[in-house]
Amino acid sequence: MLLSIAALLTYFSASRQTSLILRNADGGEIYAKFPVEERERFSITFIHSVNKTPVTDVYEIRRGDIYVVQTIYYSFGAGVQTEIQEGQTLTYAEDGAMVVSGIDKLISGMIYVVGKIYDHSLEINGCVYSLTELCGKGSPVEFICK
Repeated sequence: MLLSIAALLTYFSASRQTSLILRNADGGEIYAKFPVEERERFSITFIHSVNKTPVTDVYEIRRGDIYVVQTIYYSFGAGVQTEIQEGQTLTYAEDGAMVVSGIDKLISGMIYVVGKIYDHSLEINGCVYSLTELCGKGSPVEFICK
């Protein structure tokens, strides 16, 4: 009896595993699934289209939602944060990067369009993945947790 209960608990906890899912925002095709845990972080890095320097956005999984928590960039340009909001901090990394932390913003409908010239990379679970290789250049990639 105890063995049956333990087996059922294992089954239900495994079946409720949260995953970060990358899918085509237009057609719904699933490109990849990555198991994630509460408070786990992942990041997307790309080359800024105007100033041609790297930008890294850091996200955190909370209760099945995606929150942006930090951004790292090397120069200002269109769409790059220029003012620090209440609760946020700006620090400088040893390599000169500007690091804005404490963003803590829920992101719904998170979509990246994979660069046609420069790649986007996903860092998750200690590995780095090319979004061009996973999804294809120019693909609209939606990030969801389920």
